Amino acid sequence: MSIFREYDIRGVFNEDLNEECVFKIGYLLGQEIKKYDNKVAIGYDARTHSPKLFMWLSNGLIAGGIKVFDIGMIPTPVAYFCTFMTDIKSSIMITGSHNPPQYNGFKITINQSPFYGEQIQMLKNKFSSTQFIKTGEQNIQKLNILESYISYITKEFYILKSWDKKVIFDCGNGVASIALTQIIKNLDLNAILLFPEPDGTFPNHHPDPSEEKNLYDLKKALKHHNSYIGIAYDGDADRVALISQNHNFKGDELAMLFARGIATQKDNVVVIGEVKCSQIMYDEINKVGSSVMYKTGHSNLKVKLKELNADLACEMSGHIFFNDRYFGYDDAIYASFRILELIYKDSIKQDNLNPIAPLENYIYSLPKSYSTDEEKIETTESKKFQIVDNLKNMLNDIWSNQKKHEGHNDFPKIVDIIDIDGVRVIFDNGWGLVRASNTTPMLVTRFESYSKDMLLNYKSCLLKLIEKCNP
Repeated sequence: MSIFREYDIRGVFNEDLNEECVFKIGYLLGQEIKKYDNKVAIGYDARTHSPKLFMWLSNGLIAGGIKVFDIGMIPTPVAYFCTFMTDIKSSIMITGSHNPPQYNGFKITINQSPFYGEQIQMLKNKFSSTQFIKTGEQNIQKLNILESYISYITKEFYILKSWDKKVIFDCGNGVASIALTQIIKNLDLNAILLFPEPDGTFPNHHPDPSEEKNLYDLKKALKHHNSYIGIAYDGDADRVALISQNHNFKGDELAMLFARGIATQKDNVVVIGEVKCSQIMYDEINKVGSSVMYKTGHSNLKVKLKELNADLACEMSGHIFFNDRYFGYDDAIYASFRILELIYKDSIKQDNLNPIAPLENYIYSLPKSYSTDEEKIETTESKKFQIVDNLKNMLNDIWSNQKKHEGHNDFPKIVDIIDIDGVRVIFDNGWGLVRASNTTPMLVTRFESYSKDMLLNYKSCLLKLIEKCNP
């Protein structure tokens, strides 16, 4: 069944996710939770069908012997927060994240760890043999963890109390404002909130801040209100974007800024990036600590962060994971206040009308590079991994022959091949990435070089090879 994805369970409400299906998912998840204890906290986003999914899922969990705690409509990171701040170590967040309104799904944490990959596939294998039982009204206990979360963030960032610089937040009709509004009041910030009303139909724009078109309203508001700091969230507030009037800060640029900030407080900073991140990011982080390249995917990065006890991990899409002063999961609200903290500390050192200028200037001082956005090539579920394997074999043959001076002079010189997630080919003046998407029948590509001409050459050569790799 296609609802069982790499990082979560997701599908169209009532088509893929009906009462019988969701009950079974709840029952099976209950069996996994029971390996550790018998409690789970469930939260949900603003989608119109989330409350119904909550009841269906709860019925399955309770039938499996699990005590369910209702933590209400919340941002996804509040569900993670619950597993660290209470004796309930498992949570399920009902959310469609940044997907269209008809979608919904489940982000699952069991015993404080993401439940994903092979674990979800094992659940899928047991699905058809699981019985559906119609149940009556169940005993579900309400738990207000949101209040504790708001108090925690307020105390953690009390340094920002009554800061007068204007900040504009775009909540995109997602659930960020449920926590953010009170935090802003507590800290007496000079803030404007765009689209704070949770509305699962997303009437103003799609809640995906990694897409430039979805930042149009925020950019317009920055100019209209003469503000320099704009922050946007996705639908369930686990991804963040930072923009100024002059610049849109990518996920890997935020990682560099955070790494430099952490390095002022401690030695040997360790930061994990994904395979799509710029080489400049890895080089810059290595100047203040050490960087690690790892697989794309928020679950993968959470697990690696814990394994290495690293300080920080980041994805290009805006998932930022702080293990420094925090719990190691992706929390866009927490990350946005770490951003404000950075800007505040820099702004009090200099008299500048534009408080974000020091961050902009650092980014502008980096080596000039040219890169493509993440680009996708349609294929099929059955072919995508095979194409990447074929490409890897072909590139290794080319590299081997280049080292022996046996031809392939028409192909850019290969310096290294990294195959931790797809294949990232390192050339003399840049790199190219081809990987299979874990969530769609697509190949994902990205290219970077210090020269526009070389960028186009790397891209052209790799795309031609991909054509030869189609099984």
